[in-house]
Amino acid sequence: QVQLVESGGGLVQAGGSLRLSCAASGRTFSTYNKGWFRQAPGKEREFVAVISWRGDHTYYADSVKGRFTISRDGAKNTVYLQMNSLRPEDTAVYYCARSGTAWATTKISDFGSWGQGTQVTVSS
Repeated sequence: QVQLVESGGGLVQAGGSLRLSCAASGRTFSTYNKGWFRQAPGKEREFVAVISWRGDHTYYADSVKGRFTISRDGAKNTVYLQMNSLRPEDTAVYYCARSGTAWATTKISDFGSWGQGTQVTVSS
């Protein structure tokens, strides 16, 4: 069973940057699509970004497009989320997960093996 562990969250001022990491145990992680999601207090978990297992396709939520970049390092079994120009509305717990679908899906229900999450707080 794959375990995912997120790190890199913290407190940052608006306009700042953070890079989140999601490290996976288990060799099969490389053959899965990887996604980042977030959940703000009182809100539902929402899609942020996904990268295909080959790394050749990426998709982003409109709210983060142009500011966030998802990438992966197959050798390290790790997926990253570079977050620039952060805004207070980006404050949330960020989770990574994997999907075994044939395409880089954005549907939360297609993802599993969720990590425990990492808190990102953006102050104004």
